[in-house]
Amino acid sequence: MSADPIRIVIVGGGTAGWMTAATLGHFLDTGYSISLVESDAIGTIGVGEATIPHIRVFNSALGIDEDDFIRACQATFKLGIAFDGWRHEGHSYLHAFGDVGRDVGLCAFQHLWSRAARLGFAKDTNAYTLNAIAARAGKMHRGDPLTGKAVPAMPYAYHFDAGLYAAFLRKFSEARGVIRHEGTITRVLRDGESGDISAVQLEFGAQIAGDLFIDCSGIRGLLIGETLGSAYHDWSDWLLCDSALAVQSPRVSDFTPYTRSIAHGVGWRWRIPLQHRTGNGRVYASRFIDDDTVRAELLGAIEGEALTDPRLIRYTTGRRAEGWKNNVIAIGLSSGFLEPLESTSIHLIQTAISRVLKFLPGRVQHQADRDEYNRQFTFEMERIRDFIILHYWANQRSEPFWQACREVALPDTLRHKIDLFAATGQIYREGEELFSEVGWFQVLAGQGITPAASHGMADTIPEADLRDYLGMIEALYAREAERYLSQADYIAQNCAAPERVMA
Repeated sequence: MSADPIRIVIVGGGTAGWMTAATLGHFLDTGYSISLVESDAIGTIGVGEATIPHIRVFNSALGIDEDDFIRACQATFKLGIAFDGWRHEGHSYLHAFGDVGRDVGLCAFQHLWSRAARLGFAKDTNAYTLNAIAARAGKMHRGDPLTGKAVPAMPYAYHFDAGLYAAFLRKFSEARGVIRHEGTITRVLRDGESGDISAVQLEFGAQIAGDLFIDCSGIRGLLIGETLGSAYHDWSDWLLCDSALAVQSPRVSDFTPYTRSIAHGVGWRWRIPLQHRTGNGRVYASRFIDDDTVRAELLGAIEGEALTDPRLIRYTTGRRAEGWKNNVIAIGLSSGFLEPLESTSIHLIQTAISRVLKFLPGRVQHQADRDEYNRQFTFEMERIRDFIILHYWANQRSEPFWQACREVALPDTLRHKIDLFAATGQIYREGEELFSEVGWFQVLAGQGITPAASHGMADTIPEADLRDYLGMIEALYAREAERYLSQADYIAQNCAAPERVMA
């Protein structure tokens, strides 16, 4: 007789719950049973509509057809994020996916750019970035370049309806044996000896027992926080915003293939175009501005009449002390909150799921696995935190909120990165931190930090040759982007959602 399966119980649905269920249901075909508990009466935050290119790896690993996903989730393509007014009013730059320029031998492009900037002829880094050129022109293309092998392919991500994505993955999961239980959890049962969670009890008395529990209950952290008491590390001394308002507005014709992050006097506003509507929101610090003022500013800035009432979200930026405690692993907002400035929330769900698979316990869970899981979780969260702090700190705006952002005492890890780049243009990616050297380069340069010196190899290139090289890259990428379709036409030809769904 075969042994009973190891029972994995996912608490909470939404994007985090159903991404987890889809992955476990797809890869754990024997030896495990997967259940998910959620209540239709409990809403999800569901504003995470912008992603980074890693989401394509996730969908591909599950065997999801890209165009089917795009149609089902009303998705559009995303080539990067535009930061409007973050440096100062009227300034804009793109943190675009993909490479910036091209290295020369062992000399990274950032050194060539920084030397040209000091000589006075370097343009914004976006001029040397294919994704940025295509994005600003509203263009989209998948696959091999059209004008020659010297041009790189464009990496891309998506804007999509998070609620539709959760529904899409629910159908996918249930087809692979995941059992969904509807109901509100009223009690959490624990083992008297180990302190592990043994079961969750629903409002009508049913108990769902498990060996491993995945907490996808959102900011509340029902299992990891309320039940097991994992402490919360508050990062609001570095990141001052603590509130968000989210609202949906009508579909617009210009499917800009990038997210917009628009700085305001206090905080910032997002704009995310989907096929059937536009997602909007304001992130702000409540001690600098009141909710009613933000609400009026948000509704006055959107295109057309609001389709929904603005929804208020209060949060504390930070992370749990442990992402895995006892027999509970927290995924999504239950593990911590980082504002959606760089579209990392869905990626953090994805990497947590990946770690669950790497450390997947059998009938016995080992503390050594928990410790390594938590070390990786902490490292990832803290490095993303640093990247977000950089955007706020390196500003030249005059409002009190932005002045306060410049005055925070930076984490040592971030201070080191800024000082190194400002002095010599060097950027080093440590371990498996999410953002690459190219990402740091775009934001550091976009926010106005120009290195005082360049790599010695860059200094040996004659000035005329350097001018020609930068001009060649700009022309090469502009010629390529010119051949692309507009994003609206590209979607219409390849992956438009059916009109009945659009309605």
